[in-house]
Amino acid sequence: MRGREASPGARRDREFEAFVAGAAGRLLHTATLLTAEVPEANPRARRLLALALAQTYAAWDRLRGEDPYDRARQQLAVRFARTAWHTYGRFGTFGRERPDASGALARLTPQERLIVVLLLHEGIAEEQTAALLALSVERVRGIRARAVAVLLHPPRGPAPARMKVAHS
Repeated sequence: MRGREASPGARRDREFEAFVAGAAGRLLHTATLLTAEVPEANPRARRLLALALAQTYAAWDRLRGEDPYDRARQQLAVRFARTAWHTYGRFGTFGRERPDASGALARLTPQERLIVVLLLHEGIAEEQTAALLALSVERVRGIRARAVAVLLHPPRGPAPARMKVAHS
């Protein structure tokens, strides 16, 4: 009797391990893009992924045909949005160019980065992204357009210092 009870749990564990083996690399890359960390040093992305995978594992038996990758990606997005809300306020609408971040995506606010990663890297439709983030499709389009403009036209460096000429 005890062997029968362990069998479904062992099968569940094997299925989840197989999923993680196949999807963890891409999910970590997505998390790294969201956090704008360098791939070689990405502790926030790794923590974000671990929490998303834990939630996915907890819901494993309830997935019933749902793609576990979609569930894990959704958990990444939701957890990142919550973190950005608590860290930056109002879903990260403040402060571009974090000093601890690197790369072009660091120039975006967390909300812009989330939308760009979901739409352009993950290939999620605007409607699905809007539903996931509880935004209108028009708002998602506007944020994407602003983010792409920032990425394509980075701000110029500081103006060169002018020498002051002392008049005698």
